[in-house]
Amino acid sequence: MNPNVERVDTETLEWLVGSGLVADTETVERYRRAKYGWLGARTYPYAEHHLLRLVTDWCVWLFAFDDAFCESDRRAAEIARALPQFYAVLEDLDGGYQVDDVFAKALMEIKGRIAAYAGADQLARWCGVTKDYLFAQVWEAANREDEVIPPVEDYIFMRRRTGAMLTVFALIDVASGHRLTPDEWRHPDMRAITKSATDVVVWDNDLISYAKESESGNFRNNLVNVLARHRGYSRQGAMEAIGGMRNRAVADMVALRPSLEALGSEAVLAYVRGLEFWISGSVDYSLTSSRYTLAWQQEDRLSSGG
Repeated sequence: MNPNVERVDTETLEWLVGSGLVADTETVERYRRAKYGWLGARTYPYAEHHLLRLVTDWCVWLFAFDDAFCESDRRAAEIARALPQFYAVLEDLDGGYQVDDVFAKALMEIKGRIAAYAGADQLARWCGVTKDYLFAQVWEAANREDEVIPPVEDYIFMRRRTGAMLTVFALIDVASGHRLTPDEWRHPDMRAITKSATDVVVWDNDLISYAKESESGNFRNNLVNVLARHRGYSRQGAMEAIGGMRNRAVADMVALRPSLEALGSEAVLAYVRGLEFWISGSVDYSLTSSRYTLAWQQEDRLSSGG
């Protein structure tokens, strides 16, 4: 746990409100109870205060964007029409775009803070994967709109993008202060361990968020329902199958570690440790956060007739 957790939790909520991403009192209180500062503190326990603030603010931006755009009744075309402002921010386009959307303004502010602490290649890496994340939300919205539960292979491929994990993994070397070279970031074993870590975190999230999403329009974009629909599993059977998939992905990470250690790079080792912190930290956070636990408590009451 990062020792700056309490301070950052308070500051991030203030930043969220000040940025205009959430406004009404009920929503602000919901975010306060969720204690997003604990997510940053558990997944970046090594970061200095100012860097912990940066990565935690980015995580909260993603949660707020998810609530406003992804777990809503917004149509795919509506999300697609919102993309130019985001892309203009990420690509530094001087095309007469007026950035007036509150999410785009907050994105611009976060990008500026990343640029202050990161090299040009690190910033470009984050911008690239963030664009992938944003575009992937159109695909998710199309599934909701057309009431489609996507095929298993399509879902696994796109979940690596819709889950935004590459956007937070791209900040690990910024937060740690051990900068990866472009060649290290693109190394085949680094790409492989990143893919496995991404799968573990997003599959964990599909399990943990299942109760929350089962009552929303986004239930089609959950691996439990994808496996149930296309592989004929019961809900419990699908969850157990995901557990097996997760174990194999973790085993792949363990198998890759010796070859990455052999590179002799402190930045590579710090990145791998950062992936490991994200896996354990996201589970620890999710099992205690009201963002997820309240939905499971409600389901337990309903299933018991309470």
